[in-house]
Amino acid sequence: MSEPKPPTPTPGDTYKGWLFKWTNYIKGYQRRWFVLSNGLLSYYRTQAEMGHTCRGTINLATANIAVEDSCNFVISNGGAQTYHLKANSEVERQRWITALELAKAKAVRMQAESDDSGDDCPAVPPTSGQGGSCRNAEVQSTLRTLNSKVEDLTTCNDLIVKHGSALQRSLSELEGIRAGGDMGEKIRQVTERATLFRITSNAMINACRDFLSLAQSHSKRWQKALQVERDQRIRLEETLEQLAKQHNHLERAFRGATVLPPSFSNPALGNKGSVSRKGDASDEDDDNEFFDAMEDPAEFITVPADPKYHRRSGSNVSGISSETGMDDQSFDELSLASNPESPQPLELEPVRQRRTRIPDKPNYYLNLWSVMKNCIGKELSKIPMPVNFNEPLSMLQRLSEDLEYYELLDKAAKCQSSLEQMCYVAAFTVSSYSTTVHRTGKPFNPLLGETFELDRLRECGYRSLCEQVSHHPPAAAHHAISEKGWMLRQEITLASKFRGKYLSVMPLGSIQCIFDKSNNHYSWKKVTTTVHNIIVGKLWIDQSGEIDVVNHRTGDRCHLKFAPYSYFSRDVPRKVTGVVTDKDGKAHYVLSGTWDEKMEFSRVMQSSKGENGAEGKQRTVYQTLKAKEIWTKNPLPEGAENMYYFSSLALTLNEPEEGVAPTDSRRRPDQRLMEDGRWDEANAEKQRLEEKQRNTRREREREAIKAASSPEEAVTEESLNDSPLKSKYSSLSPPPH
Repeated sequence: MSEPKPPTPTPGDTYKGWLFKWTNYIKGYQRRWFVLSNGLLSYYRTQAEMGHTCRGTINLATANIAVEDSCNFVISNGGAQTYHLKANSEVERQRWITALELAKAKAVRMQAESDDSGDDCPAVPPTSGQGGSCRNAEVQSTLRTLNSKVEDLTTCNDLIVKHGSALQRSLSELEGIRAGGDMGEKIRQVTERATLFRITSNAMINACRDFLSLAQSHSKRWQKALQVERDQRIRLEETLEQLAKQHNHLERAFRGATVLPPSFSNPALGNKGSVSRKGDASDEDDDNEFFDAMEDPAEFITVPADPKYHRRSGSNVSGISSETGMDDQSFDELSLASNPESPQPLELEPVRQRRTRIPDKPNYYLNLWSVMKNCIGKELSKIPMPVNFNEPLSMLQRLSEDLEYYELLDKAAKCQSSLEQMCYVAAFTVSSYSTTVHRTGKPFNPLLGETFELDRLRECGYRSLCEQVSHHPPAAAHHAISEKGWMLRQEITLASKFRGKYLSVMPLGSIQCIFDKSNNHYSWKKVTTTVHNIIVGKLWIDQSGEIDVVNHRTGDRCHLKFAPYSYFSRDVPRKVTGVVTDKDGKAHYVLSGTWDEKMEFSRVMQSSKGENGAEGKQRTVYQTLKAKEIWTKNPLPEGAENMYYFSSLALTLNEPEEGVAPTDSRRRPDQRLMEDGRWDEANAEKQRLEEKQRNTRREREREAIKAASSPEEAVTEESLNDSPLKSKYSSLSPPPH
């Protein structure tokens, strides 16, 4: 679709249009919206950004404009800023060059006129009410005086022209007269006219001096007043920008409350709104600006299926014989009804009462930027952080939190169809991120060999064990097994990137889930976690990326997409979408929801290719049955905001227990001191443990070098007993009080 041609530029007009701007060698030329106004050339990613986020501005008064070829031209202001631009055609390029040259000439002229303004007169203070009217009266009086001086100058100019012409005529006549009787009369006329011309010139000079003096005295005051008005305008624009963002959030919240099902309403919406970021004034070439990302076009569209599918009762698209005719029945009921081995009621046994509270978080303020400003570009695991930015849990305990919604795997183990089972496994994958939405605290880095055992056999039917198997790079192994017929294991190592404004954590490694009855083996990886507003503002967390859950036995696959947060997106924040396909690529289920609230699934009855999207990609249209809920987040316990936003499970992870290993995370003294609110002691203990681990590592490296140089020496039992590994975990026990 062709765009309308821009109007021919004229002096004083604001000129706007699309140009291609060179960004870098990876992205090349990118399409940007340029605005030329008041001698300034500004650009934005889209027209919608004009109201709040300018990506760059160059002053044409000091800029050089050079044409490279038929469509390309360069604007530079001496090295500080250089824009390499490209137009769609030579005609469009010439329009821009003409507009830029006119704007530059006008900017140079305005700058020359304002160069004589000074700062030695006091500024006119901004006032309101009567003070403002007095200032207006003063301005009007000054303008009247200046107008009278201009009229005097005009009169003097007319007189000078008149008397100058008369003097010129007299001189011409004098040259044509020969010496005679008329010579004296002509000389007298010339003398009189010369006198009139001198008097008029003196009057003109005096009028110019008065006008210049008056203009200088007032121009300095007006320059100050103009600067004050500019500052006020900037503050007003910033206020309007914040109001626009708040309006956008409120509008989105209203739209989400009216369009989405009631279960999508987020009770923490106020917290979401408070996460609004500051407008980004940096160039767009930063490849990692998640919150300025453009809205990605949807890969597929779901529409209600034809009513004939609702009337059928014998469909077995994925193995359930009666779901299409029983829309009011829940997915769980159908899965359990189709399973002949549904569990029978068991005799209830008393279980241990777990704690529901921990000591409130102390209100100790410490600027995160003051700690991390010297750590830009370093690995997160190598940054020495005080406990002020931690939460009283270790990374091993955070891994165990993935099992909070173990019921999804219990239900998956009972499914007869692998495609149904895939839906539950995908929902379990998304549910593991629900606890991170408010958890901006960093977990403790485990010591090498540290373990964490989570025994919930009596309450939940599963048991898990985590161990830190490598220190640098940090790596942990997690193994969980359930009496309900599933086994979960994961090997996770973390890569991190800190770039000042945000911190990205990229989990490496895979997660495996195996079901005993069907022998289905699933695997997937985790997405990237990003912590924003490291420098200024309220910390907030986002999950972004894609996950492929693969069934290695059947070839079934679920592709999940975690949409990054975008200020301009109309979608629900933290949105997740997914499609479950069989080995032939045929879609059977569509999943949608948010990773912090809930997930729903819909059965696909028919699919077709739709119209091309915004980027020319053809989108698939799925006709689906009514969506059913498959997972909902558990509410946080009362007072969670004062307890690090821990979930009910997280509150119990660091609860002291008898019979755990000496290397268990519950026995870490620094972590226990932090939970008790004794942060100064926790910082000292944390530093002691980390220093001891570093010494142990150096000693172990020396022994390895020594053993490599003397391979004939056997490692005896006595050498093992004397190894620093033996005494390493003696420090994990709390010091005596």
